[in-house]
Amino acid sequence: MSKQAVLQAKPGKVKVKTGIPERDTGKLATCLSRSLADTYILYLKTQGTHWNAVGPLFYGLHNLTEAQYEDLAAAIDDIAERIRAIGHVAPSSFAEFEKFSELKSEATQKSAENLVRQLVADNQAVAERLRHSVQAAEEIDDVYTADLLTARIGAHEQAAWMLRSILAE
Repeated sequence: MSKQAVLQAKPGKVKVKTGIPERDTGKLATCLSRSLADTYILYLKTQGTHWNAVGPLFYGLHNLTEAQYEDLAAAIDDIAERIRAIGHVAPSSFAEFEKFSELKSEATQKSAENLVRQLVADNQAVAERLRHSVQAAEEIDDVYTADLLTARIGAHEQAAWMLRSILAE
């Protein structure tokens, strides 16, 4: 195969044998694409808070959001690779992420309190939306995807709890 032919390769939908009926992989890929988009936008917002928050709680918030965005980065890769493993193309542009996500990417010129409140709301929203994707995976007996997304629910609920604790009076 020539170098030119190698460079012309493009990802595409492929038939794979995972035990999941092919007719169901499209629905599952859409659920996973939503999860990926939500995770990516939340990653971006969490990292923005890490960079831009100021005030008396800076050090703790800086360290907490760093741990959270590192966790989100790993999850982004896991979710995208699952989409590929079931034979579909993973979304990989801001335009696609904005199409699939219900989260809004916004400017970070907010107070630390407002940044934290937004991250709490976003983590809760992602956890809730993931429940629907877990249900869809369970309906087609895709235990791997259900487990992957169930673990993400726990991570988002824990992130929301930790962030809410910063806001407690």
